[in-house]
Amino acid sequence: MATPKKARKSARPARRKVTPEDLTRTRLAGDPQISPDGRRIVFVLGHVGDKNDKLTDLWVVDTPTSARGRPTSGSRSAGRSRKTSGAGAGPRRFTTSGKDSQPRWSPDGRQIAFVSRRPDAGGDERPQLWLIDAEGGEARRLTDFPEGSLGTLQWSPDGTRIAVPFRETAPEWTAAARKQREADGGSTPPRVIDSMFYRYDGDGYFQQQRHVLHLVDVADGSHRPVFSKDTLGHAEFSWTPDGKALVVTANTDRKALSVPWKTRFWRVDAGTGKATALPKLPAGTKEAPAVSPDGRSVAYAGSEGSERVWGENNTHLWLMDLKTGRHKGLTLQDDYCLAAKCISDSAEVNFAPTLAWAPDGRRVYLNFGWHGEMHVAAVDRKGGRVKLLTSGEQVLGMGNLSADGKLMALTVSTWDRPPEIAVGRVGRDRIDVVKLTDVNAWMSELQLSKPRAAWVTSTGGTKVHTWVMRPPSAGRAAAPRGGRTRKLPAVLEIHGGPHGQYGVGYFHEFQVLAAAGHAVFYSNPRGSKGYGEAFCAAIRGDWGSVDWDDIQAVRDHMQRQGFVDVGRMGIMGGSYGGYMTNWAIGHCDDFAGAITDRCVSNMVSMMGNSDIMEPPDGYWRGNTTDRPETLWEQSPLRYLGRCTTPTLIIHSEGDLRCNVEQAEQVHAVLCHNDVPNRFVRYPASTSHGMSRAGPPDLRIHRLHQILDWWKRWLRR
Repeated sequence: MATPKKARKSARPARRKVTPEDLTRTRLAGDPQISPDGRRIVFVLGHVGDKNDKLTDLWVVDTPTSARGRPTSGSRSAGRSRKTSGAGAGPRRFTTSGKDSQPRWSPDGRQIAFVSRRPDAGGDERPQLWLIDAEGGEARRLTDFPEGSLGTLQWSPDGTRIAVPFRETAPEWTAAARKQREADGGSTPPRVIDSMFYRYDGDGYFQQQRHVLHLVDVADGSHRPVFSKDTLGHAEFSWTPDGKALVVTANTDRKALSVPWKTRFWRVDAGTGKATALPKLPAGTKEAPAVSPDGRSVAYAGSEGSERVWGENNTHLWLMDLKTGRHKGLTLQDDYCLAAKCISDSAEVNFAPTLAWAPDGRRVYLNFGWHGEMHVAAVDRKGGRVKLLTSGEQVLGMGNLSADGKLMALTVSTWDRPPEIAVGRVGRDRIDVVKLTDVNAWMSELQLSKPRAAWVTSTGGTKVHTWVMRPPSAGRAAAPRGGRTRKLPAVLEIHGGPHGQYGVGYFHEFQVLAAAGHAVFYSNPRGSKGYGEAFCAAIRGDWGSVDWDDIQAVRDHMQRQGFVDVGRMGIMGGSYGGYMTNWAIGHCDDFAGAITDRCVSNMVSMMGNSDIMEPPDGYWRGNTTDRPETLWEQSPLRYLGRCTTPTLIIHSEGDLRCNVEQAEQVHAVLCHNDVPNRFVRYPASTSHGMSRAGPPDLRIHRLHQILDWWKRWLRR
C-alpha cells in the first residue's frame, strides 16, 4: 500500500535554523584551475580547523565526459548552472598541509606549482613555491626565498621557469629578529617611513619594502630578480608566447599612489632582465595585462585620462599593439565595468579585473558583475559589442581555460550555497555551466531564506535594485489571518565601497538575521557598480546626496510592506555602509536601532589616516588644511549631535582602511549625548575585512553581538 503524500512529507528530517556557529562548518572553494587537457580542475578548499585556524588545501575534481563532448541535458537558458551529469570521480583532497594555495598547472599538465607555508624540519613557515606531480605523491619545495611575501605566479610557456613577485621582509621585522629581541630584552623597533605608501589593510606595515618580479628556475629552484621599477611594487605581468620576455605594467612616479594614470608598459627580457619602456600610451590606469596568443598585442583593463579615479568610472578592456603602441578600446560601446564585483561574506572581495584570451586569439573573455549577478562575457578582438555568455541568478567566478579553449574553470555561488566548483563548455554564443562539487552539502539541513527582488523608485525616477529575505518560517505566518497580520522586525543592510554591489550569492550574515526572525532588506543605491557608469558616478565627491535619497526610498518601501513592524526597523552597514548608517541616524529617527561597522564618520580626519591617501581636489573637492568645508559637510559626525538612535559600534583596531578613530569619534558623541551605545573593538591582529576573513571565533562573536543588539532594540 502506497504511503500517503502527507505521511511521506512528515517523515523528512526537520531542517534547523542557521546559526553564527555554522561558519565553522562552511567550506570555501575557490581559485579553480583546469588542466591543459581539460580533464581535471584543481582548486583551493578552505575550512576552519580544530584550533580556530583557517586551513587551505588543494583538491581536484574530474570534469564530466559530457562536458568535453555534447552538453548535458537540462535548461536551454545560456549559462545557467546545472548539477553534474556523467562526471568522473568526485572531488578529492590533493594536499593535506592546511597551508597550500594558488595552484597552477605546468603547460604540459604534468606538474602543479603552488604556494605553501608548510613548515620545514626546523618549523620555518616562510611562503615558498612547491611542486607536485599531477598524479599525486609527495610535494617538493622548489624555492628558498627569505622571509617575505609571494604574489601571483605564472609558468613560462615552455615550463622551464616561473615568474612570481616577492617582497622581502625588512631585517628588523623578521621572526628571527623578534626572537633575538625577546632574548636580549630589546624594544620593538620604530617604523621609519620614507614613502606615502608604507602599509595596506590586510597586508600590514612594510615600510619601504616592495614586491620585485623574480624568475624561478624549475629545474633547481634558483631565482633572480628581473624587474623592480614599480614604485608601489604592484607590477602586473604576462609572458610573451615565445617565453623570451614578459610584458609588465609599472608606475615609476614618486607619488604613484596619487597618480595611477602614469602607469606604463615595459618589456622585460627574461634572459638578461633588461627592461624597455614600450611606446607611451595616453594617460590612464592599466591593469591585468594579457599578451595575445600571436604575441602581437596586449589586452589590458583600464581607463583613459589623467583624472584621479576611485572606482566611479567604468574600467574598460583595451588592446595595444606591442610594436607601435596603437591602441583601441574594445568595450567602449557598452556600459559595463570590468571592476564590478559582488560583495559577500563568503570570500574576501577582490575588485581586480579578470580577463583571458581565447587560445585562437579571436576574442577575450571577461568576468564582471551586472545587476547583482556575475557573469562571463566575451568581446571580439576586432571590436564590437560585449556578449554575455552566461545568465541566471548566480555569481560566477572565472578561472582559466583548457589548452583548446573549449572548457573553462569556474566558481558558482547561489543564494543557498557559497562558491562551488564548476566547468563551463565554451561555445560561440553561450557557456554551458555544469556544477562539479557540493562541498557544503550539509547545508541541506538548514532552513534558508530565498531573496526576493524588487525595483524601488527613488528621486528623479531612479530605480533601485532591492531584495528582501523573510524568516524562512514566516512565509505563511506573516500573511493575513482574520484581518490581522503578524508584524516582523526588519533590518536594512547597506554595502561598502561605495562602488561595490550586493548580489544574489550566498550571504551568511543575512541568513543568520533572517533565521533569528528579521526581515532583511538590502539594495544597490546610486554609487553602486553594476548599473552603468552614470549610476555609479552619481555620488562622486558628494556622499549623502542621491545615495541618501535611494536609502530613504528603500526605507519607505520597507514601511509599506504589510509584514514589517515600522516601529521595529534597524539599519546597519560596514565601511561606506557604516558611513551611511551614521548619516541616517544623524538625519532621521525612523530606526529603532543601528549598527555601524568599520565606519567612516569624519571625512576630514579620514583623509589623513587611511592606507589609501586621497589627494586634495581629487575625488572630493577641497583639502584637509585650508579648504575642509566640503569634507566636513559630508561628514556624518557633523550631524550626529541630533542622533537619538541606540547604536552598536563595531571596529577593528588593526583596520588600516578606516582607522579605529573614526569609530571612537562616534562613540564619544553618543556618550556625551547620552545615546545608548555599545563599542566593540576587535584586536589589532584583525583588519578592515574582519567580517569576511577574520579569525572564526571573532567573526562568530561579532554575529552574536549583532543578534544581541537587535534582540534588545528590535524584538522587544
